[in-house]
Amino acid sequence: MNFIGGVRSVLFLGLLAGGPAAIWSSHIITIVFMMITAFVLAEICSALPLSGSIYIWAAESAGPKYARFFGFVVAWWSCTAWMTFAAGNCQTTANYIVSQLNVWEVEFPGGATTQNVKYRAFIWAISEVLLVVVIAINYLPPRLYSAVFKISSGLMIVDFLLCLIWLPIGVSRTYGFRSASEVFTQTYNGTGAPAGWNWILSFLFTGGTLTGFDASGHIAEETKNASVVAGKGIIYSAIATSIFGFATTILFLFCTPDLDTLFSLDAPQPFVQLYAMALGKGPSIFMTILAVIGLILNTSIAVVAASRLIFAVARDGVLPMSHWIGRVDANGQPRNAVTVMYFFGAIILCTILPSTVAFTSLVSAGGVPTIAAYGLIALLRLTMTRNEFKGSHFYLGRLRVPFYICTCLFNGLLFSVMISPFFFPVEAESFNFACVIFGAVTIFGILSWWFMPEEKWLRREQILQGLDATHDSLRTDEGELSVNEEAGAVDRKSL
Repeated sequence: MNFIGGVRSVLFLGLLAGGPAAIWSSHIITIVFMMITAFVLAEICSALPLSGSIYIWAAESAGPKYARFFGFVVAWWSCTAWMTFAAGNCQTTANYIVSQLNVWEVEFPGGATTQNVKYRAFIWAISEVLLVVVIAINYLPPRLYSAVFKISSGLMIVDFLLCLIWLPIGVSRTYGFRSASEVFTQTYNGTGAPAGWNWILSFLFTGGTLTGFDASGHIAEETKNASVVAGKGIIYSAIATSIFGFATTILFLFCTPDLDTLFSLDAPQPFVQLYAMALGKGPSIFMTILAVIGLILNTSIAVVAASRLIFAVARDGVLPMSHWIGRVDANGQPRNAVTVMYFFGAIILCTILPSTVAFTSLVSAGGVPTIAAYGLIALLRLTMTRNEFKGSHFYLGRLRVPFYICTCLFNGLLFSVMISPFFFPVEAESFNFACVIFGAVTIFGILSWWFMPEEKWLRREQILQGLDATHDSLRTDEGELSVNEEAGAVDRKSL
């Protein structure tokens, strides 16, 4: 997970909602509860290390009677979340690019502001081009994927180190650091919401930067020793993002100018102008280029994981045109699923044209279905299958009930934040359409469950074959299965 890109992209939203004091305190709370969520997901991922991950986890958490219903709904949620996330990242990247116009003081017809429909159209066009680039990377030969991963990771490290070293040097020579009092006690209300809800809205920032650690589960069938490695991937991703994300947040809070100056910046991505203020207009271009390339590669990696999820959902007969979407090419790659991601993302990006708050809406729409799925899985585990999957390598034992309750309640809070309007009073142009997208997708999921013949979904032999394949990958050098047989027995019984 690109922790620095995530923090930098939406930090200003957190500052609007509660100010610095809300950001760091909400971040700590989010870290605690998202780590609990990660352990809850790792528990069931270890028992069911299959592509399709989160939707299969939801189905099996519901038990045999309700598995199909909840499986269909969460399948639509998760596919929508990841496809919207890719589209939202493209707009985030476009915001970096167009913000250079503000740094160079280039005049735009009608003004370089989201209130100007021509300016929004400009951002939309760039976002669509970036989406094509991101999708095209996923059509490269599979052997080149590792290079993309390595380059993306390397750029993220370089980006972090430059922000850790170069940015503070620049800040010390220009406008100066914020005081500890400003960072840890200053509040702000830039949303117009009542004081209490304004503070809670800061969770849009913290929740948005600490979501998506379930990605390793999407490629479980392509992972060796998946029942262990995929679960560890979920936990390690949550730990790494929490630690480095929080450190980056504190760093940026000390390095931003005072809030009046920060909110006077008129670029869609204020960090571009912030870099120019601290480093100079010329050197700041390098940081913008680094951020843009990093986001493009990070988004392409997200498409790799998301396409596997969409492929698995289609393979199990949940989506329209499942027969076509669920196909793979000669190299075993889900190209059709990648193509579906492009068309969905291209349509979603069109929301930029009529809305002045499309960015915050896309951030919410990309997180709402995933957060809802996290909470639902915990609720189903608590109420339906509390004593199942005891053979998981990450079985929670006595902690499972309090962990399920905490996961359910906290993700319920995040869900309410993400569907809430961000700016008050609410007007047509500032309406958060994330709730509309989520509602529509939920209806589609229910309709699919209703009209799709039961025998065409999640055929028993498909799932057993997938479980056998992942379990076979756990054989030791002596040829004996290292997977806990109890887990396999529970999996097959529930199916």
